[in-house]
Amino acid sequence: MIVLRSVLFNLVFYVNLILQMIVFTPAYFLVSRKTAWFVPKNWARSNHWLFEKMVGTTFEIEGLENIPKSGYIFAPKHQSFWDVYALLPWLNDPFFILKRELTWIPLFGWYIRKQRMVPVNRAARGRAMTEVMDRAKQEMASGRELIIYPEGTRRPPGAPPHYKYGIARLYRDLNVPVVPVAMHPGLFWPRRKFLRFPGHFKVRVLPPIEAGLDPDEFLARLIEVTETASDELLLETVRDNPHLPLPPTAKQRLAELKAMGRS
Repeated sequence: MIVLRSVLFNLVFYVNLILQMIVFTPAYFLVSRKTAWFVPKNWARSNHWLFEKMVGTTFEIEGLENIPKSGYIFAPKHQSFWDVYALLPWLNDPFFILKRELTWIPLFGWYIRKQRMVPVNRAARGRAMTEVMDRAKQEMASGRELIIYPEGTRRPPGAPPHYKYGIARLYRDLNVPVVPVAMHPGLFWPRRKFLRFPGHFKVRVLPPIEAGLDPDEFLARLIEVTETASDELLLETVRDNPHLPLPPTAKQRLAELKAMGRS
């Protein structure tokens, strides 16, 4: 049954993406940039509905009161494609730093350019990062929020932390608070797999880390608060969803937490 539901969900998920992009394209490109956010946010909400009805997976968000009004870095854990779109309805006017090749994709790339995402040419190295920082500062100055994944790429639940120093540089140069976010959607929507598992999990938005700290001090605090919350949520999610097939990284981390007297 899980295999069948997963196949159907994946099919409907991508059909939903294509249909909404086609149906809403005229409105998306006619209205103002900020108003046009209703299209991707509506798509995200429809995906939540599909995930619940077709797979049986639900979630709740704790700590929404910790999100500043504007001008901050939003720093979630990154475990699956779910993370990319799922929290958009609760953000005001976010933007991503992303590889420029994504802007070349027909229609999808047009959507990206409409929202003034910040493309990076990785081949240009130092010059590219200077341009990226200038663009990011411009967007932040208009009150937008930057979404960045501190570990850079998707990591399986329970994997040892592997934070990139890039977020510390952004924190220093943009001089804005950072909002850490802990969650384990990868237990229900695993990376690089088509299976989707039913259950319930929490997204925990943590208090902002204030601007102005030494970058090394900031990074240490970000890792500490995010990983502490991640461990708590891993224990809680596994306890509340005993049917879940756990990846080796989650099993290993649970064993380590048990050895530390946490269960």
